[in-house]
Amino acid sequence: MNSTGPPSNLEQHLREMNEALLVSSVKQHELAEQARKAEAALADLDRRKDEFLAMLGHELRNPLAPILNAALLLRLHCNRNRLHGIENPVLQQSAGIIERQVGQLVRIVDELLEVSRITTGRIHLHQERIAVGVVVANAAATIRSLIGQRRHEFTVSLPTQAIWLHADAARLEQVVVNLLTNAAKYTDPGGHIGLTVQQEGEEAVVRVRDTGVGIAPEVLPRIFDLFTQAERSLDRSQGGLGVGLALVQRLVEMHGGSVAASSAVGQGSEFVVRLPVAPPPQPQASSPPTETAQPTGRSLRVLVVDDNVDTVTTLAMLVQESGHEVRTAYDGSAVLETALDYRPNVVLLDIGLPGLNGFEVAKQLRQQPALQNAVLVAMTGYGQESDRRRSREAGFDHHLVKPGDFGKMLQILATVSELPAR
Repeated sequence: MNSTGPPSNLEQHLREMNEALLVSSVKQHELAEQARKAEAALADLDRRKDEFLAMLGHELRNPLAPILNAALLLRLHCNRNRLHGIENPVLQQSAGIIERQVGQLVRIVDELLEVSRITTGRIHLHQERIAVGVVVANAAATIRSLIGQRRHEFTVSLPTQAIWLHADAARLEQVVVNLLTNAAKYTDPGGHIGLTVQQEGEEAVVRVRDTGVGIAPEVLPRIFDLFTQAERSLDRSQGGLGVGLALVQRLVEMHGGSVAASSAVGQGSEFVVRLPVAPPPQPQASSPPTETAQPTGRSLRVLVVDDNVDTVTTLAMLVQESGHEVRTAYDGSAVLETALDYRPNVVLLDIGLPGLNGFEVAKQLRQQPALQNAVLVAMTGYGQESDRRRSREAGFDHHLVKPGDFGKMLQILATVSELPAR
C-alpha cells in the first residue's frame, strides 16, 4: 500500500472528529466564560440594587422625620389648649391625618427594604419564649386605627390560657399586622374582620378572616410570591408593593411554621398561620420586694445634631416640650467643640452629617473624659442590622431609625433623667 497516497476514509473521518471536538471545546470554554461574566454581572446588579434600596430608604426617611415631629407638636399644643378649654378640631384633625399618612409612607419604605432582606436571606430572628396571645393583642391594637377609619366590624378571640412559642415577638407581630392590614385594605367599609388564636394539637393557630372582595383563583396559588398583587381595581387604590405576604410566609417558615390562604371572589379570604408550640416556662420563686429609689426626673442637657434644619428645629422643640434644655448643631465638625462647652447628658446625633459623619463624631466624643457619661443616640435613615452593629462599634448607646418613635426617645430621656447626676 502506498503510504503517501490520499488519506483513507477512516483517517479523514478521524481528522474531522478531532476538528469538531476542538471546536466544541472552544465553544464550551466560551460559553462557560459568558456564563461566568453573566453571573458576575447579576451579582453586581444585585449588590447595586441593595445599595440603591438602602439609600432610597435613607433619603425617604429623612424628610419624614421633621414632618412627623411637626405633627406631634401640633397634637401636643392641641391637647394643651384643650385642657384650658380651647378647642381647635381642624388642627387636631390635621395632626391626625399627617401622623397616619407618615405612618403609611414609613410602611412603604419598610417594605422596600424588606425586599432586599427577603431575597438575600438577611432576616435574623431574636427568639425567646413568648405568649402568642400577647403578641396578637399588640398587633390588633396597632391596626385598630386603620380598621376604625374604614368602619369595619373587628372581633378578636384570644385563648383564656397562655399558648407559648419560641419566637421573635417583633417579627411575629409584623406577620399578624401584615395580614390584618391586607384584610382591612380589601374589605369594603362596614365589612367584618375576625382574628382568632387557639391551640390545635402541638400547634398555635392564628386565623385572619375577612368578608372582603376575595382573591381570584388564578392569583391564589402565587399570592405569597414576591411582588404578586391581585388587580383589585384600575386605580390600585388599596396600594401596597406586593411584598407583605411574601414576608409573612418567609417569617412564618423561619419559625418552623406554615401559612395558607383560602378565598373566593366576593366572599372574603382567610389566612391561617400555624406555629409549633413551646413548653410553658417553669414557675419562678417569688423574690422579696426591694427598696427602689424614687425617680428624680431631673431636667437634662440635650444636644441635637442634624444637617436638616427642619429636623433639628422640630426635634429640639419636642425635647423642650418634654422639660429638657436643648442646644443644636448642624455639622459634624462643630459637634465636639459644642459638646465640650455644653457637657450634654444626651446627644441625639444624625449619622449622615457633612464633614465628619456621625460614626466619626461618636468615636471622638467617646475619647473625651468629660463626655464619657453622655448617652449617645444615633438618629438615622439606615436601619439594617449591619448599621446597628456599626453604631454600637462607634460608641452609640441607642439606634433610632427615622422618623424616630418619639415615645422611645422619651423612654431614653426618662431613663437617663432617673440616674443620679454625675
